Amino acid sequence: MKFPFLLLLASVLTAQATDWPRFLGPTGAAVVKESKVPLTWSESENLAWKFVSPGPGSSSPIVVGDKVLFTSWSGYGDKEGAKDMSKLQRHLVCLSLADGHKMWEAVVASSATEDPYEGFITEHGYATHTPVSDGENVYVFFGKSGAYAFDLEGRQLWHTPLGTGSCSRRWGSGGSPILYKDTVIINATDESKALIALDKKTGKELWKAGGDMIDLAYSTPSIIETNGRTDLVFALAQEIWGMNPETGKMRWFATHNLPGNISPVLIQDQDRAYLFGGYPTQGSTAIKLGGQGDVTETHILWSSKTSSYVPTPVLHDGRLYVVNDQGFAICMDAKTGEDVFRERVIESGGGRGKGKPFYASPVLIGDRLFCVSRRGGTYVVSAKPTFEKLAHNVIAGDDSQFHGTPAVSGDRLILRSDKAVYCIRAGK
Repeated sequence: MKFPFLLLLASVLTAQATDWPRFLGPTGAAVVKESKVPLTWSESENLAWKFVSPGPGSSSPIVVGDKVLFTSWSGYGDKEGAKDMSKLQRHLVCLSLADGHKMWEAVVASSATEDPYEGFITEHGYATHTPVSDGENVYVFFGKSGAYAFDLEGRQLWHTPLGTGSCSRRWGSGGSPILYKDTVIINATDESKALIALDKKTGKELWKAGGDMIDLAYSTPSIIETNGRTDLVFALAQEIWGMNPETGKMRWFATHNLPGNISPVLIQDQDRAYLFGGYPTQGSTAIKLGGQGDVTETHILWSSKTSSYVPTPVLHDGRLYVVNDQGFAICMDAKTGEDVFRERVIESGGGRGKGKPFYASPVLIGDRLFCVSRRGGTYVVSAKPTFEKLAHNVIAGDDSQFHGTPAVSGDRLILRSDKAVYCIRAGK
C-alpha cells in the first residue's frame, strides 16, 4: 500500500514544484534553484510557442499545473482611436502550458470609471495586477472594478467591489493580490486607501486596514514568518508596517524616509527585510523584522542611496541584485548596504523609445539573472560579485512593451509583452 501512496505524493510534489502561482513565484522571491531554461533565444531559436494577446497588460503570467494564466485589457486606450472608456474590458486568459493554445477566456466589462488614459497611466494601463491561485481557483484584481474569483475552468465565482478612489496623481494601481490561509489580501490603497482581506470562498470582506496618509503605494504585500510569528508586512512612502494578517491590526511600524511612491516588493532575509523605492529621491534600507510599536530607532539596520524604482531585487548568497531605472545592473552587500558593483547593462540610449528601461523584476535561475527590459529585450547577467553579461535576447517582430516579470515552470520560461505571451524552452 505504501508504494502507490509514495507515487501519488511524488506526483503532487512535482506539480507543486513546477507551479508559479503568484507574482514573483511561489515564495515571492523570484528564485529558482534549478532549471534548464536556455541562455539564448529568439523568434527562431528555443521558442516553443507564441500566443497573441487580446490586449496589452503589465501584469505577470502565472502557471498552475498545466495552465498559464494572464490578464490584459482592451476597448479603451489599447489602440489608436480607442477613446471611449465605457468600452474598457479586462481579459483573464488561460493557455495550455504544453502548446500555448487557448483553453478559455473570461472577459469582464469595466464596472467603474477608471483614471483616464493619459499621463503616467499610459505607461502600464489597466491590467497591472498579477493573478494569484491556490491551485483550485484564480483570484484577480481589476482596480476600480474590484476583485474577482474564477475556477480553473473559467467560471466566475464571485465579484467584490473595493472602492473607486484615486491617488493624488491618478496613476492607477499596481500591487498584486496574495493569499494567506483562507483569505485573499489586496492592496486597494489607490481605490480605498486600505489593505483589504476577503474570504477566498465567498469574496466577503473580513477586515480593512489603512488610513488617509496612504498615497502612491504600489507594492505587493508580503507574508513573512520570523521568530515564531507571521506578519503581514507592507511598505508605503515614509513607513513600513507589520500587521496581524488575521485581523489587519498594526503590530509594529518604522520610518524609512523614502518619499513618493513605493513599488518594489520587500525581500526577506531570515529576520530582516530589504526595502527599495522612493520618488523623486530613491534609496534602500534594511530593517529587522518584528517587535511592537515604533521600532525605527532599534530596527533600521542600514540605509543607502542605491535603489530601484519598480523592479524588485533578488537576494542570492548574501548579495542583492537588481536592474534599475537608469539601465544599470547593481549588486549590493546585503549585510552593509554597500555597492559591490554598478555596471550599465543597457547601453546609453539603448532600447527603443523613452522612459525607464526596466519595469519587470529580475528572476534568478541557478546563478543567472534573467532581466526583461521594457523595450530592449532580455539580458542575462551572472549572479556573482563580478559583473558579467552572458546574453542579450530579442524577439524580432515584437516592438511592444515587456512589463511583466517572467514565470518559470520546470524548464520553461514564460514571457509576456503587450502583444503576446511566449514560452521559451531549449530545443524548440
